Amino acid sequence: MIDLHGATGRSLRNLSQVGKVSWEWQTTVMSSEKAYFATGCFWGAERRFWQLPGVLDTSVGYMGGDAPSPTYELVCKGTTGHAEIVEVIFDSTKVSYQELLREFWTMHDPTTLNRQGNDIGSQYRSVIFTTTQEQLSIAQESASIYQGALTAVGCGPITTNIRPAEGMTYWLAEEYHQKYLKKNPLGYDCHSSTGVPYPIEVPA
Repeated sequence: MIDLHGATGRSLRNLSQVGKVSWEWQTTVMSSEKAYFATGCFWGAERRFWQLPGVLDTSVGYMGGDAPSPTYELVCKGTTGHAEIVEVIFDSTKVSYQELLREFWTMHDPTTLNRQGNDIGSQYRSVIFTTTQEQLSIAQESASIYQGALTAVGCGPITTNIRPAEGMTYWLAEEYHQKYLKKNPLGYDCHSSTGVPYPIEVPA
């Protein structure tokens, strides 16, 4: 138990600061959500997400396949059915799921099936795995909005698979893949964009 009767002004201020940090931490934990995105090679995608204000943490892994404990080598062979995934943990009071989706749609070309630039294979497919019903509805609506923008400039249909993450395992990738472009800033970062911006919503 802390004796406040003998506490000095400085110690009281310190206790107040500790309480503030504790409150902020609890608030952040309560408002944190997870999201899963596949946009091709996960190295560049992870960097784009970790740079967004409000994103608390990111990691890369494999998801959407059948084989247990997939390795990078097996996934690259296309025999496990997994996609290269970025897990995004974000504070929903600082960055919205809609903002993550805007980054998702414009960082790659969602109209190419199982391919991003020179990266070819089902592991490079475009996918959104949602963790709540609200995420699912928002993701589907955003796909419709972006499709309208793509169609307007002559681009083809979106091939992105949008489905709940329920029942699927997120397998963490090998350590050397984690924050790869932070360890190797000039490393490989292949992402083909359509060049079409996500429509800006104008308040009524």
